[in-house]
This record gives sequence, C-alpha cells and structure tokens, in this order.
Amino acid sequence: MSDKPVYAVIFTSTLKPSAEDYDAMAEEMAALSKQQPGFLGLDSVRNPSGEGITVCYWDSLEAIASWKENARHRHARQRGRDEWYENYSLKICRVERDERFTPSAR
Repeated sequence: MSDKPVYAVIFTSTLKPSAEDYDAMAEEMAALSKQQPGFLGLDSVRNPSGEGITVCYWDSLEAIASWKENARHRHARQRGRDEWYENYSLKICRVERDERFTPSAR
C-alpha cells in the first residue's frame, strides 16, 4: 500500500435467494467506486450460498464519508436493505500492515 494511512471498509453480507439485479448493481458500484477520489482498491468474493465479503481500500476517512454520500451508492444501499440482503455488517478499519507473497516465475 503506502506510507500514508490506509483504511479498509469491510462489508459482509448474505443475499436473499431472490436477489434479482444484484450482480448488475454490484458491478456498477465497483466501477463507480474506482472513480471516487481516495479509492485505492477493492477485493470481493461471494460463495454459492450467497455469503460474501467486499473490502474497499481508501486513503482517508473523508474519502469513505464522501463515497457514502454518493447519490447512486445511497440508492444501491437502500435497494440492498429493501430487496437483496438477509443481513449485512460494515466495519471501517485502519490497515496497520500489508504483507504480500508472489511466487517467482520458474
């Protein structure tokens, strides 16, 4: 990452079986988040039973707050509560360390 503080927004959720249009909105939100000031990266996975986790990395708490206020993101969050999620949780954390492993080419 960098020498500056990095923040992670950790979003875990379980989809309802009838979560129509969810995948399209998730793709739209991923693309839109990448355009936001302060965005650093995103990791996301979902298993076949509907449990998923998305981690977005940001350069400041202000950038996270700005993303939360984005009109299209607000709309997606409301649809999530109304239509898609059985449950979810959100955590905001400061990343204290980032270690990586990349196997060398043979």
